[in-house]
Amino acid sequence: MSFDDQQHTELLPTRASRRTDARQYEPAEPSGHGFTPVTPGGHYPGAPEPEPDPEPDYSHSHGHSHSHGPAPRASRGVRIVLAVLLIPMLIASAVGMYLLWPTDAPPRGTIPTVAEGAEILTGTVVGPLEEDGSLPVQLDDKFGGETVDVMMSAEYAQAGIEDGDRMRFQEIPIEDGQTTFVFQDFERTFPIGIMALGYALLVVLVARWRGFASLIGLAVSFGVIVLFTLPALLTGTEPIATALITSIVVMFVVLYVAHGFTTRTSTALLGTVIGLVLTTLLADWAVNSTNILMLDEYLIQLGMIEPRISMRAVILCGMVLAGLGVLNDVTITQASAVWELKTVNPNLGVWELFHRGMRIGRDHIASTVYTITFAYLGAALPMLMMVSLIDQDIVATLTSGEIAVEVVRTLIGSIGLVLAIPITTMIGAMVLTIGRQENVTVRSSSADIA
Repeated sequence: MSFDDQQHTELLPTRASRRTDARQYEPAEPSGHGFTPVTPGGHYPGAPEPEPDPEPDYSHSHGHSHSHGPAPRASRGVRIVLAVLLIPMLIASAVGMYLLWPTDAPPRGTIPTVAEGAEILTGTVVGPLEEDGSLPVQLDDKFGGETVDVMMSAEYAQAGIEDGDRMRFQEIPIEDGQTTFVFQDFERTFPIGIMALGYALLVVLVARWRGFASLIGLAVSFGVIVLFTLPALLTGTEPIATALITSIVVMFVVLYVAHGFTTRTSTALLGTVIGLVLTTLLADWAVNSTNILMLDEYLIQLGMIEPRISMRAVILCGMVLAGLGVLNDVTITQASAVWELKTVNPNLGVWELFHRGMRIGRDHIASTVYTITFAYLGAALPMLMMVSLIDQDIVATLTSGEIAVEVVRTLIGSIGLVLAIPITTMIGAMVLTIGRQENVTVRSSSADIA
């Protein structure tokens, strides 16, 4: 503020000096000139003395202004630093993926699902379950449209089957040219396809191009996991390297495709990568220190087919991948919160911006921890129902068997989430403040001289 502006400000009446209350004034005696005299102080007789105006504080004249202008931009130097940090991470991940690419992984189709010489058919249930465990099913038109008796397994029969249910079954040749039909699974292609299509349309309608981009990123992420992560685990590749390479590549694709190549996205990505590294290291320590094992029927079967598979490597990668979605959610949200706070008040410093951002972050932590816990709870509900009937105390129950795997997975994911929020918030506060505050100070000094 210039000297002339300061003089003009002192001459302006303040809100306190203009505030009057006629009810507090005593009527004054009229004077001989027909009007009430005014004292040199500028007020009427009988009115209370106005409080003196406070001294103007010019040291904070710029500190509490609120501007709703364009989104803040990081300085050029800060953007260069972000690029220097993130580009080597991407290059290292790409090189690591190339070096660890599992060229000798077992091919798809190693585990047969169809009996030798059998054919997969589809049809619709047209009658009740018979006493011998067979079920009348009408074949689809492309298979002839006739009605055949399909042998059902007891587990599926007890679950309840109704007319109109769709199913897949095998036609298995037997002696003398006869065939038998054996149930394989329900046919779910149409309902799941409808749900997937509805989900995609809803995402695009609500989020528009950003939603469409997120679906593209999701497809690329699945490609990375199917083509690299799963074969790498099947061949016993180093689990920490596999988890970190997969996570970093997926996050680069997902964040930049969905949110664009902006400084805000780079800030969220850097916070996500730091959170991923911490989560991976914690998961490795937890898996080794707790000696947890997952005696899953699929893992047992895989171990019989491919002896190079490490059960602990699968558990470790599962812990890291399980937290990717939530970690991405909180980091991009925190980065956006810091950007909005800086947009509303461009003069916030690093610590004030960090503290205000953490007010939002604490709420996010509280709600997201519940999200992680109940997501795992829902996935493990049948196992928890079984464990609830075991005759042992609660501590022994939560630290035994596959329950311990779920408990450790929940704790590791939650710890990584809680650490990523303040890290991302601080990075965002520094990105928007360092290099910019000096420019503001120089401009303010120039204005004062003028």
